[in-house]
Amino acid sequence: MKITGLDVYILRAPDTGRPHWVSHFIVPKANEILVRMYTDAGVEGIGIATSYTPIEAAIHAFRSGIAEQIVGADPLAPERLYQKLFALTSQRLAFEKGWSREALVRISAAVDIAAWDIIGKVAGLPLYRLFGGYRSEVPCYVTCAYYRDGKDLAELRDEMEMLKAQGHTGFKAKAGGVGLAEDLERLALVREVIGKDKDLMVDVNRGWDLATAIEGARLLEPLRPRWLEEPVRWADDRRELKLLAQQTRIPLSAGESELTSYGCRALLEEQAIRILQFDCTMMGGFTEGRKLAALCEMNHVEVAPHHDCFIHAHIVAASPAGCIVESFTDPERDPLQAELFEDPPRIANGRLTLKEQPGLGLTLSEAALKKFGERIL
Repeated sequence: MKITGLDVYILRAPDTGRPHWVSHFIVPKANEILVRMYTDAGVEGIGIATSYTPIEAAIHAFRSGIAEQIVGADPLAPERLYQKLFALTSQRLAFEKGWSREALVRISAAVDIAAWDIIGKVAGLPLYRLFGGYRSEVPCYVTCAYYRDGKDLAELRDEMEMLKAQGHTGFKAKAGGVGLAEDLERLALVREVIGKDKDLMVDVNRGWDLATAIEGARLLEPLRPRWLEEPVRWADDRRELKLLAQQTRIPLSAGESELTSYGCRALLEEQAIRILQFDCTMMGGFTEGRKLAALCEMNHVEVAPHHDCFIHAHIVAASPAGCIVESFTDPERDPLQAELFEDPPRIANGRLTLKEQPGLGLTLSEAALKKFGERIL
């Protein structure tokens, strides 16, 4: 089998003028690469790559010929195709073409996921079964409590009441964007609304220095967070995570900000985190994601991937190390989850149930593609 062509889209959501902030940056509602892969056997696959940085570098790569590295390859050999694309990050061709390292990493992820979608369709099995089939249903939480201009505690309460009414049993709230006292007031309100029996996770998005993280973890303990995510700033985060882990009983998590699977491996080597949060759509695709899941299992670390629950559910369901997937069920925050796919897997009562359709089991909504997509290839 050979890849005969690609359709590539950039997915963006309209700017409503009131962005969602984490501790120190705006999170885009949508900033993604969608790859449709075609083969000479008539089997098609889709893959997505997520970017929190400007996506123009990836657009340039597609418009300057990177598809030539993909067309003609065998989609049933994803390891070979992934290694070919990732190797470009160290080759002269990338410099000559102006292909940035980050763009290549993102593109290789989307292409890899599309190849695996095709493999599942050829095999007639959903990917979670091909990857190991440990379970067919996974826990699912919602990310919430973003900072927004003018957002007060009353608006935060309304948000949490809405999400609680949707049936969630796990809630991840943002922190680090204001002082500790104000954040503790916000997080206490979240705990009050969701109740004592629900999971509360706290995500700082690398916004605290080490001293603040140590104090913040101490103050958070009465709220019983399930984990504290990316609590320390980027510059020395691996060492500081280890130092923080020695002073708190709250499990630490990290991984979404790593550019490669090697960076995630280094996090595990520090023996500081108990939950790894790699993102197959930001780096590595399923080819590297499966390796990281296996590495987590061997190191007694749980897998809770960042973003894209419908894609990452296959990784989480396949492995005994699989913990939970992240969802965005407020369409104002992420309209793509609500609209991009026709009949996606069902999320109810804090659980996501995988489908038995082969491959990803996802069908693109042509209406959503027209609404959010710009075709670039």
